Amino acid sequence: MGTSELEQTEAHSQINCAQPATRTWQRKFDDEGKKIEMFSMTMHDVVSIMPMILKGVMINAEEKGKGRDIIYDIFRKWKVNCCRGLPLGGIGAGSIGRSYRGYFQHFQIFPALYEEKPILANQFSAFISRPNGKSYSTVLSAPSADDLKGVDKFAIGSWDWKLKEKNCTYHALFPRSWTVYDGEPDPEIKITCRQISPFLPHNYRESSFPVAVFTFTVHNSGSTDADVTLLFTWANSVGGQSELTGNHTNSKMIERDGVHGVLLRHRTADGHPPVTFAIASQETEDIRVTDCPFFTMGSSNSGDFTAKNMWEEIKKHGSFNEAHTDKEPRVSKPGSSIGAAVASATTVPAGGTSVVSFALSWSCPEVKFPDRKMYHRRYTKFYGFDRDAAAESLAHDALLEHLDWESKIEEWQRPVLQDKRLPEWYPIALFNELYYLNAGGTIWTDGLPPKISVASSGTGTEPFSLDVFHTDLQGNATGMSKTTADGVLHEMTSVTENLQSAAAFGAALLGDTEENVGQFLYLEGMEYHMWNTYDVHFYASFALLTLFPEIELSLQRDFARAVLLHDPRPMRTLNGKTVPRKVLGSVPHDVGLNDPWFELNAYMIHDPSRWKDLNPKFVLQIYRDVVATGNVAFARAVWPAVYLAMAYMDQFDRDRDGMIENEGRPDQTYDLWSVSGVSAYTGGIWVAALQAAAAMARIVGDGDTECYFRARHQRAKRVYNDELWNGTYFNYDNSGGKTSSSIQADQLAGQWYAHVCGLEPAVEEEKAQSALGTVLDYNVMRVKGGTVGAVNGMRPDGTIDMSSTQSKEIWSGTTYAVAAGMIHEGMLEAAFRTAKGVHDASWSKDGFGYAFQTPEAWTAEGGYRGLHYMRPLSVWAMQWALSPPELHKDLGPLSSPGNASLGQEKFEKVASMLRLPEEVEHEGFLRALYHIIRQLVLPA
Repeated sequence: MGTSELEQTEAHSQINCAQPATRTWQRKFDDEGKKIEMFSMTMHDVVSIMPMILKGVMINAEEKGKGRDIIYDIFRKWKVNCCRGLPLGGIGAGSIGRSYRGYFQHFQIFPALYEEKPILANQFSAFISRPNGKSYSTVLSAPSADDLKGVDKFAIGSWDWKLKEKNCTYHALFPRSWTVYDGEPDPEIKITCRQISPFLPHNYRESSFPVAVFTFTVHNSGSTDADVTLLFTWANSVGGQSELTGNHTNSKMIERDGVHGVLLRHRTADGHPPVTFAIASQETEDIRVTDCPFFTMGSSNSGDFTAKNMWEEIKKHGSFNEAHTDKEPRVSKPGSSIGAAVASATTVPAGGTSVVSFALSWSCPEVKFPDRKMYHRRYTKFYGFDRDAAAESLAHDALLEHLDWESKIEEWQRPVLQDKRLPEWYPIALFNELYYLNAGGTIWTDGLPPKISVASSGTGTEPFSLDVFHTDLQGNATGMSKTTADGVLHEMTSVTENLQSAAAFGAALLGDTEENVGQFLYLEGMEYHMWNTYDVHFYASFALLTLFPEIELSLQRDFARAVLLHDPRPMRTLNGKTVPRKVLGSVPHDVGLNDPWFELNAYMIHDPSRWKDLNPKFVLQIYRDVVATGNVAFARAVWPAVYLAMAYMDQFDRDRDGMIENEGRPDQTYDLWSVSGVSAYTGGIWVAALQAAAAMARIVGDGDTECYFRARHQRAKRVYNDELWNGTYFNYDNSGGKTSSSIQADQLAGQWYAHVCGLEPAVEEEKAQSALGTVLDYNVMRVKGGTVGAVNGMRPDGTIDMSSTQSKEIWSGTTYAVAAGMIHEGMLEAAFRTAKGVHDASWSKDGFGYAFQTPEAWTAEGGYRGLHYMRPLSVWAMQWALSPPELHKDLGPLSSPGNASLGQEKFEKVASMLRLPEEVEHEGFLRALYHIIRQLVLPA
């Protein structure tokens, strides 16, 4: 055994899987949680957005009629569930949720599809017997009475659902959880289940694996030995109706290294790719593993081995009889549901401890989107495309390697857990908000282009022809067929490549020595179905950049490619306009939904090409990622997109003072909160972006452009301060309107990012501290005493800005970002006080019940909007501010000073070619009707 192996063995010997981390999110099983409530709208809110609602309903009906997904389903009823726990699996290969009360729920294996209802056959159970004849048995979970309603008493309803909830405690610190059953089911037995998934920072292999391991540590405090059997049961189901469609098969795994288990092959329905599950455990000298590859959920009248039969056999014998461990696959009948089980039996001596581990894996190598393009997931690079073989190997390898994951996770989290500066709640929010990188609809591909049927491809609007008539067909008769086929294939490949050139595939920007780590998608939210929503990624991206920087660069390459794309296909917006889907030079709001990377901008409330924050946010994120990673090749590859993005914005500087202006509409991330003229939010981001663009120009050796951007930065900075600073904070905008003097929590977003990037601050320190102090006083502390986060808008008289739905909301991710900005300004106590409100509202026992489903927004009273949202990952911006990484600011060649005038001349030529046509307002029927109703309901 080598030195490294000895060190690894020593490290593994120190791991105690039964010991929770020093700081965890905790719940008792008998804590039923707080029923979460959706936000309610005022009459003003309803009337204001009614035209968009009506338009959205019509567009949704049309999209559904075409078999396409929709970005928001106003009629979808989400299951009210405040008992969520840590989800299972790595990144981008599907996710399975698990309640803190022990049951499995919230299956998310297919793109943008969530199956929320618990599958109650998926359980761990414990059976214990003593020499004196006493025996105990129970399912180790506590579903609600509503979930157990209608359960067949001849199927899983016959199992022993008698767990004493008061004796069970759940601990979670992503990606691990610990469930402690103290005296359950035997009063002298303590069982701890440690759940772990391979979420390993800077690891681009195991972190892609769809697998989890459950390690049970059983301690016997009694005076006699205890025979213990732990049972893992799993239904052949992905949730939904396909469970009953029939022709699903179960069969035994091939035993290797003592690992026994069952494969469950699920055919799925509605055109989704098949899935194979594997459940397994490892046999050792002290542990005997048996399995039951097939039982039915029906009554015993069917003649099959039923769930009730299976339970009774384990309860009586502690293991499965060979008669029920067929090696041949068993097939389900239409209308029936089947499951499988693995049992691990051991004797725990008096005063002793035994450890048993189970693995769960699922393999769905193909990702299929509604517009029929198909990709392969990242994990297939390591396990291939065979579903069964991958599921079996994933489970096998996880049982052998999970202690290595454990040691790596301990090493990653230890510095934060031991940081004395940090309040008790902070690591809980920091690590647990990462659940979204697993359960946010995440997809991680192998980086290869999709399989495309040329005839059925919906990309492009121009006709094409296969130019096979010039193919060399000379040759003898036997060669004719081959040559013709070769020519056709060559031309079809060319057409396919042309189609792919119109897609936002950033892999084309990789340098010769850079690895293609695959493409990455995550949804804006469980309710808002858009991939990689960029204005929100501006906040959430700190998690990826800190933990998986190569994935972050991959995502940014995709957006750099997108900037260079022009897609004239018409798209309808909810404000009644028909606009091009994607305009050259604009940064898309998202990379699409039904056909990601090919059909950009699923967002349709407003025309995204007229948003004012997307382009500068792109420039700031690109520069931040360059100086964080030191990747000069990346900088050079994306520089044309950065330049074009800046040139595109020039048209929005209408008075030529260097500063862009908002257009009296919600043309930024606050897309229901109108803003006009120079604004604190967008204006500050623009000031910082000008400086970032200048720094990027220096890195790539473009001296003229660098000088021009630096000069324009100074002009814009002066306008920003002169137009918005009121002596205490920065006004919402300079329009002089009713809400111009509102106090926006996020007013210094540009200042925050300037600090993040190591750039010159957008405003003086004294002004920043005064503005953020005002936010703390008004937006935080004057709303529920600071216990719910920072409300987006406050009026100078201390009341909430009620001018829009969003101005009166608290945004969790924005609050974390504001707190990060405070840390950069040296306001540590204010930062933690501000962010604690989000933690308390989301994660505390007395909060709103949002744990592991943090919403985009809530009101002061706790009405949520947008469950399961991307933006709260911005808590990692706080960690960036607390422990700043080393920035590579001295990149690129040493160049002589450039010519600002020459840089301006070239820039303006490019900018002039990117200008949008002047808008022509046409008031449609719905808009006209809206104005009539508004005058009647809300007279001036």
